[in-house]
Amino acid sequence: MIRKVTRVVIGILGFILGLTTYLTLMKDFEALKFGTDTYGFILSVVAGIVIGLLFYLVEPWVINKVKDVAKIMDKEISKYPQTDILLAAIGLIIGFVIAYLLSGLLRSIPIVGGLASLLTYIFMGYLGVRISLKSKEDLFNLNKLVRLSSAKEKGNKKEVKSIPPKVLDTSVIIDGRIADICKTGFIEGKLIIPSFVLEELRHIADSSDDLKRVRGRRGLDILNIIQKELEIEVEISERDFDDIAEVDSKLLKLAQVLNGKVVTNDYNLNKVAQFQGVEVLNINELANAIKPVAIPGEEMVVQVVKEGKESNQGIAYLDDGTMIVVDGGRKHMGETIRVLVTSVLQTPAGRMIFGKPKN
Repeated sequence: MIRKVTRVVIGILGFILGLTTYLTLMKDFEALKFGTDTYGFILSVVAGIVIGLLFYLVEPWVINKVKDVAKIMDKEISKYPQTDILLAAIGLIIGFVIAYLLSGLLRSIPIVGGLASLLTYIFMGYLGVRISLKSKEDLFNLNKLVRLSSAKEKGNKKEVKSIPPKVLDTSVIIDGRIADICKTGFIEGKLIIPSFVLEELRHIADSSDDLKRVRGRRGLDILNIIQKELEIEVEISERDFDDIAEVDSKLLKLAQVLNGKVVTNDYNLNKVAQFQGVEVLNINELANAIKPVAIPGEEMVVQVVKEGKESNQGIAYLDDGTMIVVDGGRKHMGETIRVLVTSVLQTPAGRMIFGKPKN
């Protein structure tokens, strides 16, 4: 119903436009006023009807094209921070105002006055946008100085900073430890779940491979726990970057746009993020950091569970999964013995402890 009314209104506007345009071109307003030019009046009505029908017929096509252009602009605008867009708009307006003041002088120039005025609008608009974006850091620093001075007046020397959002990747959701960390309260701020990560989880959960399917469903269960059972703000971001194919690259781009941090346990993603200047919270690094520290010469009680790679070596594990290589522990397979720590090796994958049975 609304579409029909819209088409009728557009048709009426076209009729009025055609009527007034014909009368303006033919300069028959005076003849119409006194009713002496019936022929001109009929032609003007016919012109209005033709233009109105044309507007009525092309209205769906024009509306669809406008919607397509709006979608494209929305996608392009979503790729840039909101602060940059706001500053660019302010700079453009200021540039146009300056161009308006200058164009009054330029129009008086014979022949080239109109062209010079148009070029002034284009140049000043572009210059305003460039200057506003270039001055972004200076404006932010000025804002910081104002806040610092007000804080000093109030006797508060600490500046309150906003907590950056945390963007979760697929691997850390499937891992599941993020839910336990959120329960402890160590994660502050908003959790961002990108829509493309949800789509990847859905594909994994629908996989024909049993292991992948179980992992995907576990990830979806972890998301439900985080969203429904934990007292933490969760937001599903619908932002997508169609020009980027890989999910990891989209994840880093989203973190840059939101000025947030990526939460992951992927070693490779961690390295790429550091290269691109994106802050990362690595769950594996956190797990390694809170593991108990073993000092050479310390004693511990462990159970040798399997043979090592080298001769006479045995392998044991702590409760947190830390591997202990016991030199001469092969003969103690299946036994619980006291081990004397000889050295500790820290690797990107975790910590390894070397020791020998205590005589």
